[in-house]
Amino acid sequence: MNNTFLKACRGEKTDYTPIWMMRQAGRYLPEYQKIRGNVTFLELCKTPELCVEVSLQPIDILGMDAAILFSDILILMEAMGAPLEFHDGRGPVFPETIRDQSALDKLIVPNADESVGFVMETIRLLRQELKVPLIGFAGAPFTCATYLIEGGSSKVFWETKKMMFREPQLFHNLMEKITESTIGYMQAQARAGAQALQLFDSWAGILAPCDFKIFALPYVQKIISSLKQFDIPLIYFANNGSTLLDYSVESGADVIGLDWRINIKDAIKHVGNKAVQGNIDPFALLLPEDELRKRIGRLLDDASSAHGHVFNLGHGIHQFTPPDQAKIAVDAVHELSSR
Repeated sequence: MNNTFLKACRGEKTDYTPIWMMRQAGRYLPEYQKIRGNVTFLELCKTPELCVEVSLQPIDILGMDAAILFSDILILMEAMGAPLEFHDGRGPVFPETIRDQSALDKLIVPNADESVGFVMETIRLLRQELKVPLIGFAGAPFTCATYLIEGGSSKVFWETKKMMFREPQLFHNLMEKITESTIGYMQAQARAGAQALQLFDSWAGILAPCDFKIFALPYVQKIISSLKQFDIPLIYFANNGSTLLDYSVESGADVIGLDWRINIKDAIKHVGNKAVQGNIDPFALLLPEDELRKRIGRLLDDASSAHGHVFNLGHGIHQFTPPDQAKIAVDAVHELSSR
């Protein structure tokens, strides 16, 4: 087992900097597209054998140092009782939004082993196949709440912020229910064999720091606290969250994920004795090879003072990224960091 990723998460000395990429199992790989062409996205998420196959692809093809479970952050929302649809061009859609207490009352806190047992089966199968660590994950409560309230993706999050500011108790009630569900879900992943867990807060960056502290952070802290018993690395990633970095450190996570909007050297000054993960712009993978290698080299130099560093993108790899470019990045990180 190549444990370089786990060592970096724990701040231990490594022979080189490990790398994986958010959304590494996905649409940019022709091998993924071949499988996806035969099933819907939700069918794929609920078929463990296919999830295993696509989770392994970036390991076998690109040489990543960690695998991440193939799933979606909104699978848990469906298990809570919120009907979920995926539409090409629109993404996820919740036809029945959660905007009042009666709608919230219809949501349940599910037994994860029963309601999303296919996720746990995927983890068990992957552990039999993998020679690198497996990362499980969930969506952070605030991010999941936005989808339930808005009914899908949003640009301005009008309904979410309207509830926060006009009906704060209702918003907190929703956050509590999502948090309890997420705790059960992530604990089940750990029991099934996930060797690290990441909490994705994709929309945290829409919040002012003072609102993040009230409406999002306490729920992240509660989840992370509940997972400490498993003694595995816990990663928190607040996208577009450079202004939230001090609060991200307070989350209790062992590893702080960083987007590309902050220099990693500056971020490390805030993070202290925690490891960092990130943080190259996903579109930088489009650079010519020599320029991409130079940028990676500079980032590795800037991260040299970190308590531990896992190289990653500042967000998910874009679907139109040529796989050869991702391979250049993986090889460059391995080569340049091992010198």
